[in-house]
Amino acid sequence: MKKKKNWYEYLWIASSAYLVLGAFNILFAWLGLICFLIPLIISLTGGGKAYCNSYCGRGQLLSLLGNKFNLSRNKPIPKWIKTKYFRYGFLIFFLTMFINMIFNTYLVFQGTNSLKEVITILWTFKLPWNFNELTTITPWISQFAFGFYSVMLTSTILGLITMVLFKPNSWCVYCPMGTMTQGICIIKNKISK
Repeated sequence: MKKKKNWYEYLWIASSAYLVLGAFNILFAWLGLICFLIPLIISLTGGGKAYCNSYCGRGQLLSLLGNKFNLSRNKPIPKWIKTKYFRYGFLIFFLTMFINMIFNTYLVFQGTNSLKEVITILWTFKLPWNFNELTTITPWISQFAFGFYSVMLTSTILGLITMVLFKPNSWCVYCPMGTMTQGICIIKNKISK
């Protein structure tokens, strides 16, 4: 008898829809804040790593692509990816890029910089974007959307690359959100002792 799936086992659809909708209208990028804030809230309120273990749509998507569609080589993850130095180093790098995105949004908000309609993949490759309907939107709102979508798309591409090269959920080993929620759990455990 087949076990009935829980609603949260379909969150991979939301992750996929986010990427597609953002490609058609960059303002959908704001929805990515849900995936950014909920893991932290769950972890801070005592849920530990429940988001990573059950609710992460990206992890589900990578698992589906790697396992069900056999897009993964299923090779062991290199030891250096699992090290604390790599995971925390990647978190620092990722947070630096995130802070840079916030700073650019602030500059547009202040009127110091103009809106840059560009999606940056892997923090290097720029894809020009041209949406005429953005002229009616406050520029800083659009700037944040471009920056945030770039961060989300880049992390998804990194997840896909490591999914293909190694095990399906290789991204989960060094995911910045996973590292942050794990750090919160470690700190909370030390405080409670």
